[in-house]
Amino acid sequence: MTDARSGGAPTVLRVVLGKRLQDLREKAGFSYQQAGRALDVTHATIRRMEKAEAGLKIPYVEKLLRTYGVTDHAEIDIFVSLAREANQPGWWHRYRDVLPDWFSAFVSLEGAASVIRAYEPHYVPGLLQTADYAHAVLRAGLPTASEEEIARGVALRMERQSLLTRRDAPLFWVVLDETVLRRPIGGPGVMRAQTARLIEACALPNVRLQIMEFSAGPHSAMYGPFHIFRFQIQELPDVVFTESLVGAAYFDERDDVSAYLEALDRMCAQAAPALSTEAILRGIHRGI
Repeated sequence: MTDARSGGAPTVLRVVLGKRLQDLREKAGFSYQQAGRALDVTHATIRRMEKAEAGLKIPYVEKLLRTYGVTDHAEIDIFVSLAREANQPGWWHRYRDVLPDWFSAFVSLEGAASVIRAYEPHYVPGLLQTADYAHAVLRAGLPTASEEEIARGVALRMERQSLLTRRDAPLFWVVLDETVLRRPIGGPGVMRAQTARLIEACALPNVRLQIMEFSAGPHSAMYGPFHIFRFQIQELPDVVFTESLVGAAYFDERDDVSAYLEALDRMCAQAAPALSTEAILRGIHRGI
């Protein structure tokens, strides 16, 4: 588990390269301490590079590759080129004035995932929010923020949504608690527009929405919201994201991820089928 309350968030590419460096070190039979001595740095520096907790210094990368027995110049050049790219901030960096470090990691994972599954008991996920709904949610969560800060947060959220319509868009599969649709956020007009947006989203081939109706009773994930990210990149394991009032946690240990996957699978079986979601939404929309 990674507690992401502070510190700069890495790009997914930096995570991948860190894992590749770890694999090369382990295959070469080097300990953290031995690799550190090769660079004349502490073992903690090696560990932080592998865990993507620090930038990939190019001279360090080149020397580590040679230390681990990589002799092909073309392979080294490609790795170094990728390291330079990984050290560049993501597109969301320009929103750093309103984007916490712990959520930067979420945006990076979101953009690289091939499958995003989620449970939301409180509000519509950011990728499906209207601008007015997003404004109301952000204002409730940041009561002392300036209007400019709220507007920047909304702009970031709207830009993230292009993910769902790009050519290689991920599968976005969400279980929404009925509470999300019943809680009035921003007034009736905002809620009508938001439910209309969800109805439109049902037509997207890569979006699957299920409603956990009140009549379904208790379920296995009533403790809070979470996201599960899956990647086509071999080096990346599934990652679970959970959020709290002061930060977030990211889990990638197999047992932890399996617990969340099993809970979500049970919820998908318990929730109303995706084929009935549009009808449920239209019924709620008419009643607003």
